Amino acid sequence: MREHTLGKTGRTVSAVGLGTWQLGADWGEVREADALAVLGAAADSGVTFFDTADVYGDGRSEQAIGKFLGGRGPDHGITVATKMGRRLDQLPENYVMENFRAWTDRSRKNLGVDTLDLLQLHCPPTAVVTTDEVYDALDTLVAEGAIASYGLSVETCSQALAAIARPNVATVQIILNAFRLKPLDEVLPAALKAGVGIIARVPLASGLLAGKYTAGTSFAGSDHRNFNRDGSHFDVGETFSGVDYASGLQAAAAFAELAASIGTTEVGTTPPTTAQAAVAWVSQLEGVSTVIPGARSAKQAQANARAGSLPELGDSFTDGVRNIYDAQFRATIHPRW
Repeated sequence: MREHTLGKTGRTVSAVGLGTWQLGADWGEVREADALAVLGAAADSGVTFFDTADVYGDGRSEQAIGKFLGGRGPDHGITVATKMGRRLDQLPENYVMENFRAWTDRSRKNLGVDTLDLLQLHCPPTAVVTTDEVYDALDTLVAEGAIASYGLSVETCSQALAAIARPNVATVQIILNAFRLKPLDEVLPAALKAGVGIIARVPLASGLLAGKYTAGTSFAGSDHRNFNRDGSHFDVGETFSGVDYASGLQAAAAFAELAASIGTTEVGTTPPTTAQAAVAWVSQLEGVSTVIPGARSAKQAQANARAGSLPELGDSFTDGVRNIYDAQFRATIHPRW
């Protein structure tokens, strides 16, 4: 597994981490035993970065991670990033110290720690991203020892650039995948220059880039890929990366062909799956600290982790990704986020 420095946290983390939204909610039900199995499979495969949030299953994801790490002992070597800000309406007046203290106290209890490794604001409104008092409050939490470092999870590149410009922001989390290339234009170069770590989320476009879905694929009623296709519950960019499902299937087929062109001479005796190629490509972009695919089974977690040890895919693969994006999504996706 490759390792990178996680921005201004100074921590070393695996190039492929684990996103744990699936272990809490909005992807169908997951039993605690299955969640613990996913966490164990990821850790045993070299993953040293878990990303969660206080609203994933109303804390169930954090609690599962806390229980898992408690069983591993104090030297588990895993960095946990959680997020706060979505327990109330997304209004700027809710992003105040009183709520920050309550939310961080709850997350520390769920995770079983005194100090959170990395706390991220959870896709706040732009007015929050640009407010001095918000960063003053976060600096206070660092000074008090409630959090070690802080960052922002954002929806748009303009929000990312505003966050990167703040001197104490350690990381920025943003959607980055073969169907969402705009962060390559300015965000990654700016983060590199500022020493800010980039956490790439939704690397598989909610599973489209695994190449296994069809027009007839159905999703559970509790799965956001069913209930949020119109963006009625949260930003539609979080569901299938904001692309139209039918168009996404066509582009996913083209990406699968590109992934199939990777020869065994580049990757060893076993060619990567389409999903592994998608995750590996993002993890190898200059400026990306870690990429956080989710997993609902131990087998899936192990497969995702393998992407972090694949050899460089190279410029020709990137050219292929860009060609698919330019043909299918640049006109509709690039201006929105």
